[in-house]
This record gives sequence, C-alpha cells and structure tokens, in this order.
Amino acid sequence: MSLMTRPSNPQFNQGTRSEIGHGVDRPYRGRFAPSPTGPLHLGSLATALGSWLDARAHGGTWLVRIEDVDTPRSAPGADRLILDQLQACGLEWDEAPVWQSQRTTHYQNALEQLITIDRIYGCQCSRKQIEEVLQKEGVLIKPNQELIYPGVCRERKVSIENHALRIRLPHECQISFTDRDLGKQTQDLNTQVGDFVLRRADGLFTYQLAVVVDDHLQAITHIVRGEDLLSNTSRQIHLQQCLGYQTPNYLHLPLVTNDAGEKLSKQTKATAVDITRTESIRENLCRAANHLGLQNDPISGSITQWLNRKVQEWQERHFM
Repeated sequence: MSLMTRPSNPQFNQGTRSEIGHGVDRPYRGRFAPSPTGPLHLGSLATALGSWLDARAHGGTWLVRIEDVDTPRSAPGADRLILDQLQACGLEWDEAPVWQSQRTTHYQNALEQLITIDRIYGCQCSRKQIEEVLQKEGVLIKPNQELIYPGVCRERKVSIENHALRIRLPHECQISFTDRDLGKQTQDLNTQVGDFVLRRADGLFTYQLAVVVDDHLQAITHIVRGEDLLSNTSRQIHLQQCLGYQTPNYLHLPLVTNDAGEKLSKQTKATAVDITRTESIRENLCRAANHLGLQNDPISGSITQWLNRKVQEWQERHFM
C-alpha cells in the first residue's frame, strides 16, 4: 500500500522494542525543511502550512531549513524562490533560515562520533551488485524500489576513504514511535531497511544523517512533514539514539496527489505556487488548508486574518 494513503504503512507493524512516545517537555520548536529542487507547489505548501499552523497553535517557534545537502539535485535559485513563496503566503519564520550545504562540518563531527564507537563501515557495493545479491536470495525487485541492504560489506574491512559509509545496525533493531495522527508505528530496520548509508561514495552526506544532526542542533521538538517521509522516521530515531540526541514529536501529514494518484513533485510536473497574483496565493492557501482537513472558507479579508482563524481551528483539532 502506498504511503500516499492514510491507512498504516505495511513497512510498519505492531511491536514493542525501543518505543518512543510523543510527549516533549521542551519549548516548542518546529521547522519546515524543503529541498530546493524546484519551487513550492500545492503539496509542499500544504506541508509548510501544516507545520506553521502547528507551531503557531502551540505558541512555539517556527524555523525554515533549506535541505540542499544533495547539492547536485538543487535547482539554481530555487531556495530563494521558496523563501519568497513562503513570505507571500504569510508564513513568516522566527529565526534566520539555514542551508545544509553550509553545515557539513556538523555532519562530519557526528559521523566521527559514530566511527569512534565502531558503528560505521565502508561499503563498495553498487546498486546493481546489491540487486544481484537480492535476486539470488529470491527477492522480487520493482523499478526504483528502495533496496534492503543484505550486509555484503559488513565484514569485508572496506576502507572508509573513498567509499560509501553505512551504519552497522545491532542484531535486533525494532523501532516504535507514536505519530500524532497515525498512531503507533513500528519498523524492524534489519529486515525492512538494512544498514543504511550516511555518507555517499562521492563524499556527500545523506539526508538521514543531516536531518538528524540539524534537528538536534536547532533543538527541534516537533516535526510536521509529509507522509512520504514516514518510512524514514525509524532510521532517524535510531540515529538519534546512537548519537545521544532527544527524539522529537512526529506528525506526518497526508500527501497531495495528482489525478493519477502520484505525489505532487517536480518529477510529476507539479505546478508551482504563483505568487505574482494575489488571487492565486489565496486560492492555493485555501486548497492547502482544505487538504489538511480545515474549513474550506475563502479569504475575504487579509491573509494574516485568515491564517489567525486557521490557527484557532488547528487548536481545536485532536493534533493538540
């Protein structure tokens, strides 16, 4: 079943080990963390709006982080356009935005911490080699499917220089957490993910490591994001545990899809939010709010007044 639907994901099963609750006793700090592969579209605007509303409803702080650690995928100027789009929609941040591409020293420090405790090993496997191993084991592989790493290089003593670096999972690694909307989620990282990459062979740090380090350094307490990232959460909680970080509160929002049932994205040719026309901004905000389950009322006054009403509406929902 696709993560684009609300029923529980089949990658997650009921379980008990390493269970993470959703109580956070620190002052609320949330964030919206877009990848600058293109401008905001309706799907990413809905996520931004949900994240902003949750922070405002809790009287918290809302940050924006540009997740451009995968620099080859970043589109020139997309980061600045995203910031302009957010501001045009009335979604103001409380602290200066940060760019992951400027924070690689922090990721290296975290990686060295994991190396010190012998949790990292070098891997020279290509995707094709991994597919061949899995196929020999009788695993059916679909196009563009995320591969469960079979541990080929675990004991090979591959150099950590010029190779991908993977985290060595413990023999038992079942992670449970409570999503504020979806409820209890459990994933067995060994059988459903395998040892995952933290630094690629080209030297770029992966999303999994960067997001965990940044959430820790920015003292993020609440993460509100799209449901397409649900399957990453257990990996990130495991990294938090390895690095001695606190685990935030999670809320995964339903995805906006096109007529074919595909998540809106650059790949599916999603239309950018037009901020050159006031009417377009208002229409997109209303559509985003409606997608989040809020009342479908038009913006008759100012955008600020409408957003304030939506904050009050959000406070009345069970997400609080």
